Amino acid sequence: MPPWGVFMPVRAELFRIVPRHGIEVENALEPTLEFLDAYPSTVADATSPTDSFGEEDLRRANRGGARISAAEIAAVLERKSEIERWLREISAHASLARAERSIRWSTLTGLFERFSGIRGIGLSKVTKTLHPKRPALIPMLDSVVQAYLARDDLGGSEPFAERATALVRSYKADLDHNRGPLHGLQRELAGRGYQLTEVRILDILIWSVFADRAR
Repeated sequence: MPPWGVFMPVRAELFRIVPRHGIEVENALEPTLEFLDAYPSTVADATSPTDSFGEEDLRRANRGGARISAAEIAAVLERKSEIERWLREISAHASLARAERSIRWSTLTGLFERFSGIRGIGLSKVTKTLHPKRPALIPMLDSVVQAYLARDDLGGSEPFAERATALVRSYKADLDHNRGPLHGLQRELAGRGYQLTEVRILDILIWSVFADRAR
């Protein structure tokens, strides 16, 4: 047994991730740790998900770069009780890493629908707000991740909630394709003090290897 706090070398091939767009990441541990070092607030993912919803959730999204205005916050909070009702319908432990049939897709669509039609509120702001509420289920669909998933995007002319759900299902396809390495990364990161879901780890990797292309 190695001394406490000393990490044994890990085999890079254990963390080989193959996203879409012809990208391969031979050792995904390296860019993940670089990202976490640059953006330490990422570990906020470890907070326990709850069914409550309020202004602090929107403020926290802003600290993560969501840029939700005061008027938009007020408009969202008018639907607070509806949002909480739909959150209660989704288990705090719901995860994209589980079988497709176990995920209540129609309920997720219903949750997204509560945000539909609010001026200035799009996919990025909604999912940055909801990700901490269900961190293993809802990815943050910001502009980079939307560009990464573009081939499966229904487009802005389609209903907001259905478009959001379609992108989450597309995200799950990539997670399923890389489930083994992502789970290994999750365990390795936990040993280093980072409590992250597979959904968040994949998001970090998309940002690490695709952000420049998206721009």
